[in-house]
Amino acid sequence: MKTVNIPAIMRVLKKEFESNSMPVVDLIEEQSGDPLKILIGTILSARTKDETTRDASQRLFSQVHTVDDLDKLTEKHLQQIIFPVGFYRTKARHLKELPSKMRELFDGRVPDSLEDLMKLPGVGRKTANLVMAIAFKKPAICVDTHVHRICNRFGYINTKTPFETEMALREKLPRKYWLLFNSYLVSFGQNTCRPVSPRCSVCPVQGFCNQVGVKNISKSNQ
Repeated sequence: MKTVNIPAIMRVLKKEFESNSMPVVDLIEEQSGDPLKILIGTILSARTKDETTRDASQRLFSQVHTVDDLDKLTEKHLQQIIFPVGFYRTKARHLKELPSKMRELFDGRVPDSLEDLMKLPGVGRKTANLVMAIAFKKPAICVDTHVHRICNRFGYINTKTPFETEMALREKLPRKYWLLFNSYLVSFGQNTCRPVSPRCSVCPVQGFCNQVGVKNISKSNQ
């Protein structure tokens, strides 16, 4: 059994992150630094490819800069703007409900705690953790499919669900890595440690990975 050296892995994945295309929510943070846009982008990104989320976000942010701007758009118009993100009808409804809920509960601002964020429409635990980490730089562990898959593939943890993975990482992962862990692993998962046919032959951290559950290894550099 290989030792999963997290400090060494994070050093390597930092370089990978800097050379790869930035995950869409990190890109929104870099371009705007706006918690509202980060929240909206995170809601849109659920079960949606980054390219689709990026394009939908750009269309929406050309019209929406504040909560008041979002409030002016009809649900139908929101659907048209964000299509074809996954579950676009549901997400349009959540976006339409967002301004009134933010005003009712938080004086129109984006809250910065897990419990408060999860009171907003369309915000579950994963979204709340990511907004905390990206928008507010607060220690949080966002577990999406990439983080769940890769941590188990490494053999760092042995969990069945994303929630179990979050709880396991909260116990085991050094706190200093929490803020960047999702960003690094999402980038790594999109480019190298893919769900199907991972690029193990060119993986820069294969020396620390136990390849748990890996069956079809891509021999291509593509």
